[in-house]
Amino acid sequence: MGYIKKLLMTAIAVVPMLFGMGALAPSMAQSGMTCEQLWYERNAIYAAKGYCFKTQRARNVFGRGCFPPYGQLTPGEQRRVADIERWEVYQGCR
Repeated sequence: MGYIKKLLMTAIAVVPMLFGMGALAPSMAQSGMTCEQLWYERNAIYAAKGYCFKTQRARNVFGRGCFPPYGQLTPGEQRRVADIERWEVYQGCR
């Protein structure tokens, strides 16, 4: 099974580059992160941008600190969140 996962991650990384879509594969730094660490990293990005969290878990960790721009992310932040979400799916976190 490890070979198949490695092959899949290679394809995810290479195919977008061949078609000029940029790298869609999650960074290798995230490969060693737990589901909890990925969840925290993803939500910390939103918290820094004033997102109004709806879940009690997120409010307990990040507070209710809603402020402008209310979670609106830059394109770079959106890519980072998408990258983390891909790792969460890959690791079966969600």
